[in-house]
Amino acid sequence: MTHAAAPCADLTSIRRRRTAGGTGMGLALAVASVAGTGTAAHAEDYTVKEGETVSHIALRTSASVSQIVAANGLDQRAFVRAGQTLTIPTPTSSATPAAPAAPSATSHTVVRGDTVSALATRFGTTTEAIVAANGLDSTALIRIGQDLTIPAPGAASTSTAPATTSTTSSTQHTVARGETVSGLATRYGTTTAAIVAANGLDSTALIRIGQDLTVPGPGAASTTAAAPTSSAASTAPSTTLVGNTFLGRTYPAATVASANENKATLLSVGVPSTTEMQALVARTARDMGVDPALAQAISFQESGFNHTSVSPANAIGAMQVIPSSGDWASDLVGRELNLLDPQDNVVAGVAILRQLVSTSPDLGTAIASYYQGQAGVRKHGMYPDTRRYVANVQTLMSRFA
Repeated sequence: MTHAAAPCADLTSIRRRRTAGGTGMGLALAVASVAGTGTAAHAEDYTVKEGETVSHIALRTSASVSQIVAANGLDQRAFVRAGQTLTIPTPTSSATPAAPAAPSATSHTVVRGDTVSALATRFGTTTEAIVAANGLDSTALIRIGQDLTIPAPGAASTSTAPATTSTTSSTQHTVARGETVSGLATRYGTTTAAIVAANGLDSTALIRIGQDLTVPGPGAASTTAAAPTSSAASTAPSTTLVGNTFLGRTYPAATVASANENKATLLSVGVPSTTEMQALVARTARDMGVDPALAQAISFQESGFNHTSVSPANAIGAMQVIPSSGDWASDLVGRELNLLDPQDNVVAGVAILRQLVSTSPDLGTAIASYYQGQAGVRKHGMYPDTRRYVANVQTLMSRFA
């Protein structure tokens, strides 16, 4: 189904250059002092790796999302690029000032492209806190124009205290339309990993309508949530979520590590259902002047409209776009795209399709270029698996016409 080379690395000749993306580069050794009007503070330089977001970096360091945004003058989308050097504020060992009173909640009106997870990152809170504050269901879907209450960061942090109560017994749940493992984890106060383990699900964590699940109680989830160290958060998923091979090819460790981080993030924040993603693909294609049947056929072939899909090559989401191709798509649409965001992921894939259709001699070649890379098709022609891919997509187009 999902090919690891969706808009592939052959596009490097067109994308913007990025430095050391996806090579596992971590904190730079240099530590610089930062002048300020308050108590003395220090900052560390951090080089962004392929596939990372500000929320990922906050988990690995002592700074919060809002601190990183403020220290680097990021806009409200908090987008960062692979190779970008960020200043990460770190506290000194001097006495800390008294904590200010917790700020009140913020009101936000949903605009196009907003998701609960993106708003949580922007406002420094959590997906779960926004879901609870607004009575959202397990899909955490929001509508353009909807007024949301965004809990303050302090309110979100109250749920992170380690629980010491006894483990709650498991609950039986029959899967209904539109439900996801991450959505059920939010509803029942447990974790995606706990549900996956309790039901022997594979790395995709896919569930079916009518399937009976065992949902561990909150106590079971708390055993995996204690000690929020960055090393545990970054290494645990890498052994269970995304492997390192696909179609006989083994991918670099740094790429696979980024793929696992992205997969873990998508599973933890919750994503739209496959039905909702299909509608999003069709709507976005119409808005961008691309045949909706083509866009839907590509997304179904790549991921089955499953936005939690991540390949060993770090192809992300419903449209299976790798970060370097996401950079190219950002250039095509004139703004930074976050491939973890469902809307941006679809925009990226559709923008690439639009460009390939306009620069290819025929539709079959454009489809092949999405899978094999345009430069690869021009240089080598279509490989046998590419021809099968093109045939599948063209058959699917009649289904979505």
